Amino acid sequence: MSLRVIVLGSAAGGGFPQWNCRCPVCALAWDGDSRVKRRTQSSIAIETGSGRWTLFNASPDLRSQILATPRLQPTGLRETPIRSVVLTNGDVDHIDGLITLRERSPLTVYATKQISEVLDANSIFGVLAPDMVSRRVVELGQTITIDDARIEFFAVPGKAPLYLETENLKIGDSSGDTIGVDVRKDGERLVYIPGCAVVNDDVLARVDGADVLLFDGTVFEDDEMQRAGVGVKTGRRMGHVPLSGEGGSMGAFDGVKIGRKIYIHINNTNPILIEGSPERRAVEAKGWEVSEDGLGIVAGARHAEVRGSTAA
Repeated sequence: MSLRVIVLGSAAGGGFPQWNCRCPVCALAWDGDSRVKRRTQSSIAIETGSGRWTLFNASPDLRSQILATPRLQPTGLRETPIRSVVLTNGDVDHIDGLITLRERSPLTVYATKQISEVLDANSIFGVLAPDMVSRRVVELGQTITIDDARIEFFAVPGKAPLYLETENLKIGDSSGDTIGVDVRKDGERLVYIPGCAVVNDDVLARVDGADVLLFDGTVFEDDEMQRAGVGVKTGRRMGHVPLSGEGGSMGAFDGVKIGRKIYIHINNTNPILIEGSPERRAVEAKGWEVSEDGLGIVAGARHAEVRGSTAA
């Protein structure tokens, strides 16, 4: 067996193209340009046991992602391969899909205290019947076992979800609002960090030696949303380190031992979504891959890439 992953959704909040946007990159998708591929909001699935899968984040697009992924589809009357959900933050694009999982199938949701409190504070998540869906609080630095996989929660610099921001907001806070996960199975290791405000020494130490790194690819340039005329916030203000520029993630991992480096959670304004663009060529020249929906990853196969929703 190997550590097998399916990228269910590779876009940031809103998906690609975003439903109400004709920024230069979205316009290509609306107009049918073959250089861009449509993407749903970010989530991955990992086969933590034989035929048993764990979701890492629950996207608002989860139902369509399951429809596109045969390995996640029902195996019996009310039997499903999806047994667990791990949450890396409380953002809408990562927790809204939990409501899709309300039809009384047994599940366990794992999250930090801060993220769990977000669910507890919103009564809509009460549709997840407690006799079927259990919630487990995991401490930072704690390693849990799900099926045959060992998963460690660790803090990364981030911020509180947008809808919980206050005047005392701290960007780059590492208290548990935003986490990464270190997943180990069958001697292979994947690190998943879909949101990160800065690549600091702690982050570099965490990813060193990973077979696969799936990392925050939200914006190429810090001010790209402002320049595109679709927002007033920079990437860093949103809690996402840009790919380029000073401190950018594209070169931040140079010299760190990583088998494959793959961007995920890619905003609709990001030109790396355009195959053959200068920005896409730049990240590929630095050894990065750009994820897409349905990408299958086998952690130990450093140079193999299998695409399609039935992959992995």
